[in-house]
Amino acid sequence: MKIALGADHAGFGYKDRIAGLLRSQGHETLDFGTHDATPVDYPDYGFAVGEAVASGRCERGVVVCGSSIGIAIAANKVRGIRCAAVSEPYSCELSRRHNDANVLALSERLTGWEMVERLVAIFMETPFESGGRHSHRVAKLVYGPQEQAKAKADLARGAVEDAVTPKSML
Repeated sequence: MKIALGADHAGFGYKDRIAGLLRSQGHETLDFGTHDATPVDYPDYGFAVGEAVASGRCERGVVVCGSSIGIAIAANKVRGIRCAAVSEPYSCELSRRHNDANVLALSERLTGWEMVERLVAIFMETPFESGGRHSHRVAKLVYGPQEQAKAKADLARGAVEDAVTPKSML
């Protein structure tokens, strides 16, 4: 699989280590930088990885910044990208299995290397449960004008009301 990688100055160390890990597993990597601790703007790298995945140039992407949050937001600005910022295995698995996440966002400052290795493995190995109850939901994540109109119509007809976190998730 071809994987796009990108990080800012707070994430380049993990990015480089992730690249080596992925290559050792037989994956091809495309590195969008950055390569040192010189301050840079994380949106540039999140967007570059998002573009590479959305265009089909790469099959998946991994982005790293200090917290994982900013670079995930940047990647998600690209139409067709479903970037998940995760820090533990269950969310990582669900991001693939239920949301078909195609970009993984990680934190170099908040997540230990052993956990990062585990998250990357889960992200690469977990399939999307296509054809099931999640496919139509994932399709709604690409909100263009038609999708927005349908979502508004669903709300107007009462199809979405009183959203509550299930007790099993608390």
